Amino acid sequence: MTRPLCKVCNEKPAAVNYHRKGKTYYRSKCENCLYHNKKSVPRWKKAGYAKKKVCDKCGFKSTLDNQITVFFVDGNMNNVSISNLKSVCANCRIEIRHQGWRQGDLMVDH
Repeated sequence: MTRPLCKVCNEKPAAVNYHRKGKTYYRSKCENCLYHNKKSVPRWKKAGYAKKKVCDKCGFKSTLDNQITVFFVDGNMNNVSISNLKSVCANCRIEIRHQGWRQGDLMVDH
């Protein structure tokens, strides 16, 4: 078995985790990514979606990056098609969770 590549940087081989009964088990990250605590890239970012600075629901213009989150219109976090992803502010995200707001207000782009 060949050594797998790091799932974060996808360049270096994954670090060895341990050996048991003659078999080698590997970590998901390389030594460099483990040492620098690099986090993996979200699926929506890998798909080419760029988070906007304006909320798609209410039009709020953010000044900080964490004021806007990526929302999956159909609720399936594995569906990373660009038409399924919307940028939503923190207030609209809370409204979605607590008031039972239906996803029909944000329609999938065609």
